[in-house]
Amino acid sequence: MNTPITVVGGGIAGLTAAIAVAETGVPVRLFEAHQTLGGRGRATPPPHVAHEGAHVFYADGPHYTWLKERGFVSGLGWPGLADATKLGFRTDGVIRRVPPLGMLRAQSRKWLQAPVDVDFHTWATERWGERTATHLANAISVATYDANTGRLSAAFVWGLFQRVLGPVVPAVRWVRGGWQQTMDRMVDRATELGVDIETGSRITELPTGGPVIVATDLDSARRLLGDDTLRGTSGFAALLDLGVTKDRRDRSIVFDLDEGGFHESYTMQDDTIAPAGESLYQLQMPLRDNESRDDAHRRLELFADATIPDWRARNTFRRTSTAKGRTGALDLPGTTWRDRPAIDRGDGIYLVGDMVAAPGMRGEISINSAITAAASAVRAVSSTRANTA
Repeated sequence: MNTPITVVGGGIAGLTAAIAVAETGVPVRLFEAHQTLGGRGRATPPPHVAHEGAHVFYADGPHYTWLKERGFVSGLGWPGLADATKLGFRTDGVIRRVPPLGMLRAQSRKWLQAPVDVDFHTWATERWGERTATHLANAISVATYDANTGRLSAAFVWGLFQRVLGPVVPAVRWVRGGWQQTMDRMVDRATELGVDIETGSRITELPTGGPVIVATDLDSARRLLGDDTLRGTSGFAALLDLGVTKDRRDRSIVFDLDEGGFHESYTMQDDTIAPAGESLYQLQMPLRDNESRDDAHRRLELFADATIPDWRARNTFRRTSTAKGRTGALDLPGTTWRDRPAIDRGDGIYLVGDMVAAPGMRGEISINSAITAAASAVRAVSSTRANTA
């Protein structure tokens, strides 16, 4: 290889790293095992554009600033008033317009600090009771994809809860065209900058000749780097994408406080991703311990019965899947993001993605870690050039 910096993996982490390197003028080569780039940011082709899980951005961190400055998240869509009022919370099998009083009380405690070394369920139960603690954990399962979010670090869960459901100005953003639109823009920018992209190329041995940024999932990174310590905790959820003919009874967003499920309309903010007269939804349901995928999908369909009445008779598109180990890092009691696998692995090797030691949630971890790795790799190249000059 004749390139100073190599990136292995062409998802959002790999593309971010490649762009960040190329913007400094340092040549970079990117290898992707699949025939297309984008990783979990890819979506199904039109007319129903469904995503592999998360499909929103949060505009309250450095990751979003980086994306926005480059035009990768331009063209936002916003829910209409009718859709925005179709928010619901399922408690005791009934969907209500507002969350239980106990949850509202907890939501208002914006400045409350939660401990790192205690699990969330124990900490929240001491303050608001077990029922409210369970509701809070299940509400934020939308971000963890975990059926037992209460077992995680109180500081970790409380931080997510306050960010997503706390008394703050909503930071959620929808890009028209979805994450696929953002991925396409990133690919165009990488190509424009001269990144040498090679798809359909699975790397089984570490490239030599310069710094290497490994932008794969932890399983692949563990094999490539021969490092059995590269392990982490992530969620496991069943997913259901549904296209249906429109009906005013359908809900737009529902937090399932009973079982940790979540229901959201793709099309309430972007009607370009489904045919005219149709709505597109994604629902998720975290798998319980020892629960089969089939059983989780059955629970998910029962949830859909409550949020999209008579959906089977109106169904125009359907896709089922599961997301395991692909939902971002989860921090157990006694740990923070700093305890995850380090970005700098030594000897010019860097590890990026949504399971490494960088702040944020899910894809944000990928972006933040990639920017950090790119800067370190460029410094390493500059130092080597200076020493050989």
